[in-house]
Amino acid sequence: MKTYRNFYSELTSFENIFLAYKKARKHKSTRNYVIEFEKDLLNNILKLKHELETCTYTPEPLKTFILRDPKTRKISKSEFRDRIVHHALFNVLEPIYEKRFIYDSCANRKNKGNLFAIRRFYKFLRKVTKNGTLTINKYNNNSIISYCLKADIKHYFETVDQQILLKIIKRKVKDEKVIWLTEQILINFNTKIKGKGMPLGNLTSQFFANIYLNELDYFIKHNLRIKYYIRYVDDFVILHESYDQLLKWKGYISGFLIDNLKIELHKDKSRIIPLSRGIDFIGFRNFYYYKLLRNRNVRKMKNKIRSYKEGIITKDKITESFQGWQAYAKWASTYKLRKNLEKTLNYFLFGFFFFFSFSFSSNYFYRI
Repeated sequence: MKTYRNFYSELTSFENIFLAYKKARKHKSTRNYVIEFEKDLLNNILKLKHELETCTYTPEPLKTFILRDPKTRKISKSEFRDRIVHHALFNVLEPIYEKRFIYDSCANRKNKGNLFAIRRFYKFLRKVTKNGTLTINKYNNNSIISYCLKADIKHYFETVDQQILLKIIKRKVKDEKVIWLTEQILINFNTKIKGKGMPLGNLTSQFFANIYLNELDYFIKHNLRIKYYIRYVDDFVILHESYDQLLKWKGYISGFLIDNLKIELHKDKSRIIPLSRGIDFIGFRNFYYYKLLRNRNVRKMKNKIRSYKEGIITKDKITESFQGWQAYAKWASTYKLRKNLEKTLNYFLFGFFFFFSFSFSSNYFYRI
């Protein structure tokens, strides 16, 4: 197995740190903390470079807040200079691990993402059902005979074992200073149990999450030889025509996670479901011939429109939010829903008389 040594100088190079700074400020250039950092940009970057080179760098304590969107999540936010360090570390580690990740690990990777995962899901759905021919009733489009193990890891980011993660990283990375910096980032998180957990919200946490569960990916693909498997962070699905086979695999996977990674499947959220009932995955409820948005996704957009009506958010904010939601929602069977919400929003944006005096196309709405 190829290992990587003596590349810390690449991490601490001015070019890498400056590139990391540009990535960290992307879409955030108007934030006060970015403006403050840029008042003395060169000196701030050189100071950070010196701290990394001399191994005197210490990250600032994380700022935590609760986000309800719609789940209640504890988000840990790093200082801007620390985010630069995260990008600098990611820049040198990502090329090492990207080639080791399996094709169907879909989260937080270039040219992947939720829509890629959905396309792969439907490709596997067609294969496992033999293009829909495995069916109870040929006159019922969704009476296909096959099953899905839909699984979720219990409190994943809170329960990752930091020492196991470091052990996994050390198999490939033999540079002690890179390992030292990785440890500084991990121990900066104030965990409930010492040595457990990663902060939700950090770039490095998303990347380390893939490294950690890459062990599961290899077990599933190489040991169990499962064909139709997709993982998105700690959610994963396995498709097969046999319920009993999925039940057996679920037991093997549960044992592997407990014995090797010290994490476990969520008992309530890890179930074997007939494909005919629709599979809740990556924001959609997926059937054979169509997919629907989750109800909470629709409620979230309606609440934002209501917030604009009540003056809580601005016109620019609601327009931007609706454009993003519409681009996502169009991947589901939502034509009437999108048009109805667009009409409602236009009514609040332009008023009763303006709304009923003109007919608005989607193209016009996007130009507002």
